[in-house]
This record gives sequence, structure tokens and C-alpha cells, in this order.
Amino acid sequence: MKGLPERVRVVEVGPRDGLQSESKAIDTAAKIELINRLSSAGLPAIEATSFVSPRRIPQLADAEEVLAGIDRRPGTDYPALVPNLRGLERALSSGVREIAVFTAASETFNRKNINAGIDESLERIRQITGPALDADIRIRGYVSCVLGCPYEGRVRSDVVVEVAHRLLDAGCYEVSLGDTIGLGTPGEARALIDSVAAKIGMNRIAVHFHDTRGQALANVLACLQVGVATVDASVAGLGGCPYAQGATGNLATEDLIYMLHGMGLETGVDLDALVETGLFISRALGRRPASRLGQIAALAAGQDTI
Repeated sequence: MKGLPERVRVVEVGPRDGLQSESKAIDTAAKIELINRLSSAGLPAIEATSFVSPRRIPQLADAEEVLAGIDRRPGTDYPALVPNLRGLERALSSGVREIAVFTAASETFNRKNINAGIDESLERIRQITGPALDADIRIRGYVSCVLGCPYEGRVRSDVVVEVAHRLLDAGCYEVSLGDTIGLGTPGEARALIDSVAAKIGMNRIAVHFHDTRGQALANVLACLQVGVATVDASVAGLGGCPYAQGATGNLATEDLIYMLHGMGLETGVDLDALVETGLFISRALGRRPASRLGQIAALAAGQDTI
């Protein structure tokens, strides 16, 4: 379609961002199968786990075991979230070749989340990115609360621009802008992308929308129309944010792929295999998938409940 990228890179965040928010523990074998299924479906990047303290996020305490057990598909990236130098050491020992680091455009959210303000969080990130770059590791940056904060309300776009720029300056190749509580609308999303792109370039921007108010797909479309070509999503709509009250699941990867393919955009993803993967992880968690396509598939198979 005119004005849209021919191909969209979809970054799958379900195994990390999705599962970390779950109250029900899922065993290591199921996590490995989830990632392998996502690889087989053709996702080009799968955020596999996080090397955060097991006390803080017990759902991801088996990071080393998961990465040791997956089948690494040629051409697929398997980044892991790294919060500190200890996490980086664990990631390097597990053979990780790409990491993700994170901060927020809200002072209060950062303090609630990691007990540090924006400036201090960025300094901590520099302590990670220096050794990571020395080890030839690619680094992706996340900025949370770009369109709103559960504590501060609306977030100023100039703060988002500055934080994104500082992440690139610290060594990130790309910055994913996250609407953590799903507050944004298409016009707001587009305006923010234009502001950030004017500073760091459109090719360095990815978007990450939560579907709290049903705006995620509309927001993605608005961002595609101004040149964004990388979108984060979570299989079966898994996730939320354990530090943002009221935030519901991420944009479901199945629903995103359906929209992109319907517009004639290439992704390299097998939609049928992806829907089956969403049903698999939903069964493992004992619930219906949050994705629309997953719900339709479950009903068609006679599974009105999972």
C-alpha cells in the first residue's frame, strides 16, 4: 500500500514481556517449546527471557536453562533483557548475542520500577552498554510510558525525545517506544513518532503498544503510515506490566500479522503456525487466548474454553 513499508519486522516479546506478568508459573520445557514454535513460525526476533533477579521476577528464574534448551534458527535473533552488570554476565555466559535495556520517560515510574530516576537509570544503562559493546553484543533500548504514565498522567514528548536520543548515544541500535498503559490514540502516536524521528531518524524507531483501550492496532497503523517498520507484539496477547496498575495485555502478534498481511505487507511469518502457537501457550496457562484470531480458532475447534 502506498506510503507504507513493504516489509515489517515483528519483534516477538511474549516469552519475556508476556510471561513475566503471569501469576501462574510455567515450566521450562513449555517455555522452550513456545520459543521453538515461534521460531518455526518465522518470527525474525524473539525476546527469549530476562536476566533479572529471580527474586524480583520468579517467572523467569530459569533464563539459563531456557536459552540452553532452545533450537536456534538461522536468521532469528534471540535477545534477552538485561537490567544490570550481573545480568549481563549471565547473558554472556548463556551465549546471548543481543540484549535489551530499559528505562522510562516518567521519573515516577522509573522510581517505582527500578528505584532510580531517569538520569540515574541512563547512567546504569551506560554501565551495561560499555562492556556489551566491547563483547560485540547488539543492544536494543526500551522506553516505557511514552504516551502516558500511571502516576504522572500524560508524558511530555520532549522528554521521550531526549531519553530516546540518550539511549542511542549509549550504544543502542534501536529504541522501542512503549505505550505501557495503553493510553495513546493514533493522532498522539503519530505526533510522537514524528518528534522522535526528527531527532534520531525513523529507521531507529520501533513501537510497542498495549491494548488497554483497544487502540493498539490503530496506533500501529498510524505509525506505519509515517515510516515505522518495526513493531513489538506478544503471542496470544500475553503480558501487561507488573508495575503499571490497570495495564492489560500487549498487542497480540496474531492480530498484528493478520492486519499486516491483509494490507499486503511482508513479514515472513506463517500466520497459521502462529495462531497454533498462541493456542499452545494459552492451554499451558489454562486460559483462552487474548488475541481475536486465537479466540476464533479456539471456537472453530470446539474449544469454547481452554
